[in-house]
Amino acid sequence: MDSPGYIVLSRMTAQLRAQSVTANNLANTDTPGFRLSRPVFAEHEQQQRFTQRIPGGRTVDYAWDRATWRDDAPGVITRTGNPLDVAIQGEGFFAVETSRGERYTRAGRFTVGSDGRLMDHQGNAVRNEAGNPIAIAANDTRIEVRGDGSIISENGPLGRLRVVRFDNNQTLRAEGERLFDAAGQQPQAVASPSVMQGAVEGSNVQPVIEITRMMAEVREFQMATQFADREGERLSTAIDRILRRRS
Repeated sequence: MDSPGYIVLSRMTAQLRAQSVTANNLANTDTPGFRLSRPVFAEHEQQQRFTQRIPGGRTVDYAWDRATWRDDAPGVITRTGNPLDVAIQGEGFFAVETSRGERYTRAGRFTVGSDGRLMDHQGNAVRNEAGNPIAIAANDTRIEVRGDGSIISENGPLGRLRVVRFDNNQTLRAEGERLFDAAGQQPQAVASPSVMQGAVEGSNVQPVIEITRMMAEVREFQMATQFADREGERLSTAIDRILRRRS
């Protein structure tokens, strides 16, 4: 395969990657706290081989899959009326305890586990500002979550939600669709968090935009495929002509 073939192959690989990211966004349209992603591509320049001494020799550009960018725009907050649903308004993440260590999420759809601990949808214990699980007793029937994250019941205070922020959200490493690993960053407590009880923050994915992007990406891939087919035909024709001249 010569340079045009490798170039179009890099383009096709990039388009497959773009379609995969968009498909994942669409699949998580209804996932609480989900943040949509976008692939980041760049041009990788390379000098054409054996052209240093030929007039007109130049570089060729390959598509380079650099990274994935995460959109931190907030999702729509929907009222649910469930006292254990909590949404963060503004910056911050809830801290939860997992088998891999502390992780962070915007998905505040909580429940009370069989052991009385406040848990997220995966059964991870929600942490208080001291880093301990929040316990809710069986006789705590009227739960109130105040705007600063404090949790109280008719029997008194139960703790305060640990809400943290990071200097750079882009370097957080996603684990699944709702959890993030700090990836070496130090979490910083949000001094005055703003939380809303009885509400859940939804995904920030806009389905119509993602469907439109998917259609455009499919067309781009089809165009690259057609170019690859024509390039293959060109090479085949060139080889046939060379063989005929030699015979």
